[in-house]
Amino acid sequence: MTTGKVFLVGAGPGDPGLMTVKGLEALKEADAVIYDFLANARLLENARPGAETIYVGKKGSEKTMEQEEINRLIISLAQKGKMVVRLKGGDPFIFGRGGEEAEELVAAGIPFEIVPGVTSATAAPAYAGIPLTHRDLASSVTFITGQENPLKERSNIAWDRLSVGRGTLVFLMGWKNLSLITSKLLENGWAASTPVALVRWGTMTKQKCLSGTLGTIVALAGEQEMRPPVIIVVGDVVSLREKLNWFETKPLFGKRILVTRALEQAGDFSKLLERNGAEPITFPTIKTVAPPDWKPLDKAIKKLSSYDWAIFTSVNGVKYFFERLYKLDKDLRELKGVKICAIGPMTEKAIKKLGIKVDLTPKEYRAEAVLDALGKRRIKGKKFLLARAMQAREIIPQEIKRLGGRIDVVPSYKTIRPTKEAGELKKLLTEGGVDVITFTSSSTVTNFASMFKKAELPGLLKGVTIACIGPITADTAKEYGIQVDIMPKDYTIPALTNAMAEYFRKK
Repeated sequence: MTTGKVFLVGAGPGDPGLMTVKGLEALKEADAVIYDFLANARLLENARPGAETIYVGKKGSEKTMEQEEINRLIISLAQKGKMVVRLKGGDPFIFGRGGEEAEELVAAGIPFEIVPGVTSATAAPAYAGIPLTHRDLASSVTFITGQENPLKERSNIAWDRLSVGRGTLVFLMGWKNLSLITSKLLENGWAASTPVALVRWGTMTKQKCLSGTLGTIVALAGEQEMRPPVIIVVGDVVSLREKLNWFETKPLFGKRILVTRALEQAGDFSKLLERNGAEPITFPTIKTVAPPDWKPLDKAIKKLSSYDWAIFTSVNGVKYFFERLYKLDKDLRELKGVKICAIGPMTEKAIKKLGIKVDLTPKEYRAEAVLDALGKRRIKGKKFLLARAMQAREIIPQEIKRLGGRIDVVPSYKTIRPTKEAGELKKLLTEGGVDVITFTSSSTVTNFASMFKKAELPGLLKGVTIACIGPITADTAKEYGIQVDIMPKDYTIPALTNAMAEYFRKK
């Protein structure tokens, strides 16, 4: 059997955006991925379907698998002809034991490559607003392990030499030895007033930074209940944090925000939340699927040229409509002479992306505004096609008929509730793990509420901020007794994000 190949890949410090392009390419091609506690599990979303993923722990003293077992596992998978990615937090060659794993691969005759990663030694201080070198404050930086091999007879750290030059010191994995580290530095000439920072979960939206001095940091860490993983930064550059703290001052920093929209649409919203410092929790309460019967839509598509207007109310409506159009061996020429109306800028964008002109996008993104806009163009005697979800508000078809128009309402897709366990969400809410719940449609509200008993909702939502994309969604929430705290003036995802940022800024 042909021997496989191993890629020792640095997963970066935690922020998925700091994973290297080459690392992602290897991850997408791998047959098996072996990952650590410090490698962000979200990166596994990039693994190809069917790839084997194996968690090997290595969380401090809590080891799911010993290093020797990990070595044997890597070799065993490669010997079966698999392409193996060993995904390691930070950089594999900076206190990541990557050198040991590479030595084992050489001994076993297995080809390998090293894909460096962004190390937390530089990234965590950067996200805390601490430059490790500075023209006026530090001309050198030293990286030091906070946990030497316990089998060593003597330490390899020259504590007496660390005071020479007085550059910046960065200790990795040193949380358990914080008291020892500070004592050794003080014993070897460092002043008790030397600035020190502890950065926990650096580059993540749950990042926490504690500043003090060599004389105070141990007591402060105990008071603040700091826990690993922690990077320890020692030196005058720590004093710049107050001025350069850019990450933790983001408008939604540290807020855990539940995203209930469909999985295929949650990604862009989550990225926007992350850019504003929030930690998105993806928990879709709706899923879009094909309608149970394509006949009504097929019939409408076959007579497209007979309509004066085609109205699209969502990106999903556009997606399913045009997929079906092409499935029937037809193309955009069928829309010749048909005017297009889009509700909302994202729907308009989706249509324009197909190379189709949009004739009307109402200023407000709801049914009433569509009718107002169409009214000026005279509805009477016109024929309309409304391709939408199976369950939706009836205002548009009712009003068009009342005003003398004709309309065919055809389902192009259906929304259902995913089978994801409600117990997981209930536990999260009970433990106070959610700061904000976002609802982007009435369906997301209805399906969310249906997960729980009505009497449970007030208790579960106590202290949780509710954000709705628009008045229709907000009205649905109120019907379930859910108090709405945030609603933007424009009914879009960017506007909803900005409204949340403004809400918390004022608070």
